[in-house]
Amino acid sequence: MIQAHAVRLFTDRGYDTVTVAEVAEAAGVSAMTVYRHFPTKEDLVLIDQPARLIAEKVAVSSATQPVVRRVGGALVDAATALTGDKGDEPAVSKRFLLDCLRLMVSTPALRARHLDSQYALQQAIVDALGDDATTHDAAFHAQAATSACLAAMHTALTRWAEDDGQTELPELIARALAAAFGDVVGHRP
Repeated sequence: MIQAHAVRLFTDRGYDTVTVAEVAEAAGVSAMTVYRHFPTKEDLVLIDQPARLIAEKVAVSSATQPVVRRVGGALVDAATALTGDKGDEPAVSKRFLLDCLRLMVSTPALRARHLDSQYALQQAIVDALGDDATTHDAAFHAQAATSACLAAMHTALTRWAEDDGQTELPELIARALAAAFGDVVGHRP
């Protein structure tokens, strides 16, 4: 609820002009409550749920598949779960996700934090790959493949925000992965 109020205020009035105290007032809580759940103002926009979901999906994927297929498949599957694109109830609202993405793209402080979160996501994915990243060379391969998949996903997320979610997010991610890797990922839009 706090995050929803924050994103609405940031979207309506601009990220830099809204204070945490104003977010707290809109949510009907104290500023200390906001900081207890969101240690920084940037945390009010960042969503950590996708990172956990992606890492879980990578961890349960078949280790016999190429790393790019495991990571790419997890990205598409997580987007499907988050947006409810298979008829399921979405984990978060599409409008909320779009608003968060637009804020991250348009606000320098949020872009920097988003980049930090991408590095953390990359490490979580590499950790979830388990035995595929145990040697120095295997870890390098896993990091490079994961980074390339995340770059393709970022391109899809940016396009999704630009076209106001007109194309389904999992489809855009699959198309971006196919553009980068061909059919190796195995997800067809």
